[in-house]
Amino acid sequence: MILNRRRFVHSLAAAAAAIPATRLWADAASATPAVTVGGKQITLSASDLKDLRGGLHGKLLLAQDEGYETARKLWNPMFDRHPALIAQCAGPEDVARAVTFARAHDLLTAVRGGGHSLSGQSACDHGLMIDLSPMKDIRLDTQRSLGRAQGGVLLGELDRKTQDVGLVTTLGTATDTGIAGLTLGGGMGRMMRRHGLSCDNLQSVEVVTADGKILHVSDSENADLFWAIRGGGGNFGVVTAFEYRLHPLKENILDGDRVYPFSKARELLDLMAEVSERAPDDLTLGVELVNLTSAESPHPGRAALLEVTYLGKPSDGERLLEPFKKLGAPMADRLTSKTYLEAQGAAGTAPIAVPGGGGGTPEYIKTGFLNNTPAAFLDELVRGVKETPDSQMLAVEFGQMGGAVSRVSPEATAYWGRKATHNLLVITEWKDRGEDQSHIKAARQVWGTVEKFTEGFYVNTEPGADDKRVRGSYGDNYARLQRLKKKYDPTNLFRLNANIKPGTSA
Repeated sequence: MILNRRRFVHSLAAAAAAIPATRLWADAASATPAVTVGGKQITLSASDLKDLRGGLHGKLLLAQDEGYETARKLWNPMFDRHPALIAQCAGPEDVARAVTFARAHDLLTAVRGGGHSLSGQSACDHGLMIDLSPMKDIRLDTQRSLGRAQGGVLLGELDRKTQDVGLVTTLGTATDTGIAGLTLGGGMGRMMRRHGLSCDNLQSVEVVTADGKILHVSDSENADLFWAIRGGGGNFGVVTAFEYRLHPLKENILDGDRVYPFSKARELLDLMAEVSERAPDDLTLGVELVNLTSAESPHPGRAALLEVTYLGKPSDGERLLEPFKKLGAPMADRLTSKTYLEAQGAAGTAPIAVPGGGGGTPEYIKTGFLNNTPAAFLDELVRGVKETPDSQMLAVEFGQMGGAVSRVSPEATAYWGRKATHNLLVITEWKDRGEDQSHIKAARQVWGTVEKFTEGFYVNTEPGADDKRVRGSYGDNYARLQRLKKKYDPTNLFRLNANIKPGTSA
């Protein structure tokens, strides 16, 4: 299953090497050091901060304020960043006020929705963090099958609300992810082959643009911006509310995995590619090849997993999986009929954990799309995991795309990768920060052997992607996106993302 990073190993998500940060403390009554978008050191006066604080319905946090330490932290401890100030916004007006302040002072600006941030860019050192996490309002219109959620809502929170009335929309697979970053980058999940990406299910959004305006955006209002935000990431403004199309789902689904010996890895990959070619939209398959150390699992070693989601009758799903009987009995079978909330990890009534606050493990990720699955590529996947040192935790996930995603034209939204048949992730995680470089090196070695088979990447995942890689991910849409960036964010205030540089003309 695409990006289902928590089935077999703990929290397989994304990260990159952290940049050490020097903390700049300031007394509440005095000026506060900060940096501009270009890295120039500036000073925010006490009166400036007083004006900003007085104009917010939410909170303005400085480094010494209660709540700052929790608010600044992201899900992945690789990113240990210290904003000069954090605007915890209570609504779109607060966001507009914070954006206007950032533009007036040319402040380095990060936007935090849920805080999961696989690319680590929803926090920054010595700049302004615009924090949407207090914005949790969810409203459903069951008559029109629409759901509206603010930008601080997490996947599990929206899933619970919609499933309460037997409805669902495409969201991701990690329940503590924020809907905002997920949707803006495209949004892959269990429902995508049946109902399209998260961004394909958008009916409208509310956006604060770089000039501080609050816009309603849809196919009929500011349609050019609506096109851009559906896959263009956070490049064009701060989306404060999302309106999704909802779909009926009341029955149990078939979801889980089967674990095979690593000796079956190549055969499993062949079977997965074969079955994927004729799979109905209700079936999504993935293969995960893992090398687990004793630090990650009580049963360390290499294994091959078949990951399955089937949205129809579980018995029908089992029949579609009959070709995999050639592999023999799995070492473990965790594929069962369950509710959608159980599959999403959102069952029960406990609050969905908000990312941040530390406690996670450092992670590093590389991703790419594939338009076909040549034998040489599958050979390299198996070889890469097999040759990874035993001491290095590694997971390579190869997941099916297509279905409804591929039936949308690449030019219909900013999201370009419509023709991809599969998505690839190479992930490593570890505990000892002294081992950062050895684990990152292991992942890069595997990635280096398979990158040539990929085209573009999922922009929600990687930190620090260079311009060439970003351009490749947006393909023929990139020039149009540049023109719209010039129109809506000419100074590139919103640059902490898979960044699209403003074009030369509107």
